[in-house]
Amino acid sequence: QVQLVESGGGLVQAGGSLRLSCAGSGRTFSRYAMGWFRQAPGKEREFVTAISVSGGSTYYADSVKGRFTISRDNAKNTLYLQMNSLKPEDTAVYYCAAGFNPGSYYSPRQYDYWGQGTQVTVSS
Repeated sequence: QVQLVESGGGLVQAGGSLRLSCAGSGRTFSRYAMGWFRQAPGKEREFVTAISVSGGSTYYADSVKGRFTISRDNAKNTLYLQMNSLKPEDTAVYYCAAGFNPGSYYSPRQYDYWGQGTQVTVSS
């Protein structure tokens, strides 16, 4: 079992940056593909980005490509999301998720464990 705790959210002006972290517990963190999803009020949870077990492959939603960067440090059991050039439409609760050999990196149903989420608010 993997427990995930996000941190790093907050309020930032448009054009600013934030770095989210997701700390995983247990010795099996490195066996899981990891993803970031977000959910804005009144909207469904949507895929943001994901990374393979080794970190060698990454995947991004078109809306964040070129602005967000996902990375992981398996030695520290930590997942990161560097968010630059933030826009008001990036405002949402951001969740990290762990999936064991997911059939698709893009579907939240393929992930087994979720964090509690961290709020990101981008003001215009």
